[in-house]
Amino acid sequence: MADNPLPDVGEWYITEEGDRFEIVAVDGDEQTIEIQYFGGEVEEVDFETWDEMGMEQIAAPEDWTGPFDDLEADDLGDTEEPPHSGDHNDPLDQVE
Repeated sequence: MADNPLPDVGEWYITEEGDRFEIVAVDGDEQTIEIQYFGGEVEEVDFETWDEMGMEQIAAPEDWTGPFDDLEADDLGDTEEPPHSGDHNDPLDQVE
């Protein structure tokens, strides 16, 4: 049995093979863990399989677009500058 970290929803891990994934659900009643790989594939493993997997916890990747392989850089808008509150219409401006 490996000394794996406890599965925690929202946390990222990397396998010995280099596959990165995030825990998206843990079902204690069914004893299953749902994981989503960086590329978008979703897999469900049972607690026993989790204990046998070789992995370590890692920080979330900076490039969150991995599961969205059809996105282009232009689809993300201007990523060089943060959005400003003045960039959008305020719905209260319409109230008289």
